[in-house]
Amino acid sequence: MAALPPISDVHQPVRSISLPSRVHPTCVKLEAALNHLKAWKTSSVSTSTAGFSGETIRIGLVDLADLYNCVRETITSPQTQRTLVQYQNGRLVEEALDESVTFLDTCGKARDLLLAMKQHVQTLQSALRRRRRDSSIETQIAAYINFRKTVKKEVAKCLGALKKLERRFVSSSTPLDVDPHLLMVVKVLRETTSITISVFQSLLFFLSVPSMKTRVGGWSKITKLIPLLSSEREHKVINEVGAVDLAFYSINGQLKNGGGMVEVEMLQRTLKAVGATIDGFETGLDCVFRCLVQNRVTFLNIITHQ
Repeated sequence: MAALPPISDVHQPVRSISLPSRVHPTCVKLEAALNHLKAWKTSSVSTSTAGFSGETIRIGLVDLADLYNCVRETITSPQTQRTLVQYQNGRLVEEALDESVTFLDTCGKARDLLLAMKQHVQTLQSALRRRRRDSSIETQIAAYINFRKTVKKEVAKCLGALKKLERRFVSSSTPLDVDPHLLMVVKVLRETTSITISVFQSLLFFLSVPSMKTRVGGWSKITKLIPLLSSEREHKVINEVGAVDLAFYSINGQLKNGGGMVEVEMLQRTLKAVGATIDGFETGLDCVFRCLVQNRVTFLNIITHQ
């Protein structure tokens, strides 16, 4: 499968916005949430040479859930609901509902992948603790590597759906001859869509980091990278998922000969790190999923009671 492209900046940039706080009391909180995530996006891109770190993505997920809570407070106000219903026969509501389907599907698939990854990690940790000298560990490693191939395929599908939504989002025009409140609502919904796409893309690219190859020249590259797993520069070179791949290939073939104790310890350390990262992602995704569902219900209620 071809390597995945870098995170796209095609969608509209997340600019710092100033919302009219007199329209609704929650606008101040909403503005802060939007601008906080804009800062998250800028810092995550500028401070990492190997993409987004696990902790950065976890923070992004938590902040995204906070943003959706603010959005929900805004769209539950009577004035906002009247505005949404009246503008082009509820077109903004229909757009929001369509987007929510893609986001919920992406969030659900990411949660499923993380659950499966956690199960593989726990099985490997159990096998390593037993320190068995049969084929158990190598079998589990092979199963994990095969699972990673499945991850790449599922991630590619999710990225394709987000890209399709992104193209439609970019082509949408912002109404100019409307009242200030409607303009504020449009900006909020579109900024939220843009940020959600960015956060989900960062998570998906993190999970689909290219695996190490053991073809010609591969082992020499691995040998050079192994010392970085225990250095302070580890997070700048490879993320937690990639570190597990690297540890797997460094231990390849050594267990049957009774060696590789250093590599086993390195693998245990990287599995512990990726396990902690998965836990953080799961917590963040659970919060985002609940917020997406709540917002979708709110939009559905707007249509039902119009």
